[in-house]
Amino acid sequence: MPKTPARIKAQLPLRPAVFHILVVLAEGERHGYAIKQEVEKRTDGVVKMGPGTLYESIQRMLDKGLLEESAHRPEPEKDQAQRRYYRLSKFGRAVLEAEVTRLGVLVENARESLLGARTA
Repeated sequence: MPKTPARIKAQLPLRPAVFHILVVLAEGERHGYAIKQEVEKRTDGVVKMGPGTLYESIQRMLDKGLLEESAHRPEPEKDQAQRRYYRLSKFGRAVLEAEVTRLGVLVENARESLLGARTA
């Protein structure tokens, strides 16, 4: 496994809200409310983000360079002027990839422990 750069490693582990937001935005740009809806859909309602959690997380992610605000807008009849759209930055994608790798290692270690416990 390649060595994770210190700048990326400093972001890990991700807070659950940040992880879910990055996963949703990995598929493309969205506005805040659409992010919230998609997180709830993907987690079968287990993860719910109130406006405070959502927008505070987004602001921190913008400040850290994980997200960028997008100037791209949908057609006016499908948009609301006050909406802000967000997308992953290159750094945000790298951080998400590192976190997915980190979590994968944890899951694999846990799986091995469970299998070892069954055979013992």
